[in-house]
Amino acid sequence: MTVPVVLNVENLSVEITVPAGTLHAVSNLSLKVHQGETLCIVGESGCGKSITSLAIMNLLPSKAKLTADTMSLEGRDLLDIRESEFASLRGDRIGMIFQDPMTSLNPVFRIGEQLEEVYIQHGKGGRKEARERAEFLLEKVGIIAPAERLSQYPHQLSGGLRQRMMIAMTLMCDPAMIIADEPTTALDVTMQAQTLNLLRSLQKECNTGLVLITHDLGIVARMADRVMVMYAGRSVETGTAVEIFEKPTHPYTQGLINCIPVPGRTKPGSHLGSIRGIVPALVGDIEGCMFRNRCDHVSEECYSGEIGLNEISEGRAYRCLLSPEESLRNFKLKGAA
Repeated sequence: MTVPVVLNVENLSVEITVPAGTLHAVSNLSLKVHQGETLCIVGESGCGKSITSLAIMNLLPSKAKLTADTMSLEGRDLLDIRESEFASLRGDRIGMIFQDPMTSLNPVFRIGEQLEEVYIQHGKGGRKEARERAEFLLEKVGIIAPAERLSQYPHQLSGGLRQRMMIAMTLMCDPAMIIADEPTTALDVTMQAQTLNLLRSLQKECNTGLVLITHDLGIVARMADRVMVMYAGRSVETGTAVEIFEKPTHPYTQGLINCIPVPGRTKPGSHLGSIRGIVPALVGDIEGCMFRNRCDHVSEECYSGEIGLNEISEGRAYRCLLSPEESLRNFKLKGAA
């Protein structure tokens, strides 16, 4: 049976006018998320992960210019609707969990008022139904005494409880798609694990599509069905979680994986891998490979022209001039060293 595509984005680009010129925040990015699937977008800070999520949610700053060949949610064209129509989709068919829940919750309103507003605003029912739905979801996310919690203000809750509140708020209208932008960054290790387990179980129970943005490959290994590695505003490698970890093909992906200690293989006291340099500025004319100044396998061809995505198989691609065989051979040699 064919699993429906919930979110489809083709050739998304985001440009922002800055004093120095045009910032190419995202360039020709394509992704698909199926019902019940988790797509992890991974990359270091500044690579365009959050801007991508804001573009999908139509929450970009006013100076940003968005272009795309396709951007649809459950088959509905998101490029050809007014902001008022998009507002009716946000919180209803697509929800977002932000990195810091304290900046997403209004400090002067009680938790219950904020959860109920989502339900009522989207015409799902009245105040009584909204309160019942809020209590039900707070129990679902593991919050004890939900009725009491709903009467509290955000500052009265811990960081872990606030993040659970945000997950409950996102689920109030039973959305088809959830975008979680580094939802565990502000939490301690124990709360991170609990939040991820909760998110995964609720997603499977509701059969919701999930885009999980992170820079933590441990989270990727634990949560992802498919992975997109981003660098300098572009997708540099895509594939299943197994493919990305077992046969990383782009030098950047390989560099990220080499930074992780492997039980039984990494010797105690040995040096972990690292990626030299920083993400390049994305202002002005851009050509060639953006990773060239940090790559150990750079050649003259890397400095000019357009480096396209090489498709290995359906859903499996990478952006590099090296062949898959050459790249994997380099990765194994470096790992052995």
